[in-house]
Formats: sequence, C-alpha cells, structure tokens
Amino acid sequence: MAGQTETLIAAILEDIDEGRLAPGQEIDEAALAVRHGVSRTPIREAYIQLEASGLIRRLPRKGAVLFKPSLEEFLAIQEVHARLEGQAAGLAARRISPELRARLEAAVLACEAHAAEQGDGDPDGYYQKNLRFHEAVALGAGNPVLLEMIKTNARKLMAYYRARYRYPGAIAQSALEHRAIADLILSHDRDGAEAAMEAHVLFDQVTVMDLLAALG
Repeated sequence: MAGQTETLIAAILEDIDEGRLAPGQEIDEAALAVRHGVSRTPIREAYIQLEASGLIRRLPRKGAVLFKPSLEEFLAIQEVHARLEGQAAGLAARRISPELRARLEAAVLACEAHAAEQGDGDPDGYYQKNLRFHEAVALGAGNPVLLEMIKTNARKLMAYYRARYRYPGAIAQSALEHRAIADLILSHDRDGAEAAMEAHVLFDQVTVMDLLAALG
C-alpha cells in the first residue's frame, strides 16, 4: 500500500511539473486507478498527503482539484518562495561543489541558447530549462530540507511561472537574469546572489493579476 501511494504521489507531481494538470483542474480518480492498476484506497491516501502539503484541495461532491491560488494566496506564497530561492542562491555561493558548478553553467548556457536561437518560441520548452537552472542552484545550497520546501512552493505556482514565458521578451530577460545570478554564485557573492535571485522570482502585483486572469 505504501509503495502504491508513493507511486501515485510521484505520478501526480510529474503531471504538475509537466503542465498536464492546471490550477483548479479536477484530478480524475478513476483514470488514476486504471493507469496505475490500484484501488481507491492508496489514491485517497495520496490525496491526503498532497492536501497536507497544500498542492491539492478536496472539495465536497467534486473530488480532488489542483491548488488554485487567490490573488492574496499567490502574493503570500510568492513572497515566501522568493525568500527560499534567495536563501538557496546565497548558500550556493558558499557551498556549491565543482560538479554542481558545471551543472549550473550548463543550465545557464541552455537557457541562453534557447533565447538566442528561438526567441519567444517554445515557452514550455524554455520553462523546462528554467527548472534545471533553479534545481542546480537549490542543489548547490547543500540543504535537502530547503530543497524540498522550494519544490513544494514552486509547484503551487508552477503553472503561472510557466505562463509568464508566453509574454514577449520574457525568455530573453530570464536568460539574462540567470547568467547574472550564476556569475554571482560562482564568484562567491552570497549577498548579491541572494538579492538577485529574490528579484528574479518576484512578480509585481499587476503581472500576478495578469497571470491569474490568463489562467482563469
């Protein structure tokens, strides 16, 4: 049972990461049961754990739906998320290993190549490269608890961060900011890296309202 529950949680998280689940979308319990060959018991246990982390909500007579923030919730989560990402960048500036330095540089180069070669094209493809950049920074911090907190908070707003790259010029700007953050980390500028990452992650309220409206 525990193994089935963990498999289901991993599958739902993957659907969130890949954009197959949208904020407010109902998670099809019957389809999950067929897809993974399980009964409803491990599905409901998976729902309980995901609800405890704030990633889904269970609604009467509707089942489980992916978390969809209000404006106030978005701003509150984003504020915390920016601090966590900033802390990770600051710690990475002190702790990043040679292996992860190379991984971070590769992630930045991939973002820069996409911006140079495709411009505003394929925003979903760019978003996956963006995730690799943020993952490299978080791993560089050397703190697994911080890493899990970042992942959980990121998934609550992931659809909105992904949608941001559909705006003209957003990919090019993101790639420039990734380079600046990486340079600060690799030069061991803890305060600079932390401040730059926080600024990179935060959206102004007008942009947040646009994104909320765009995703219904």
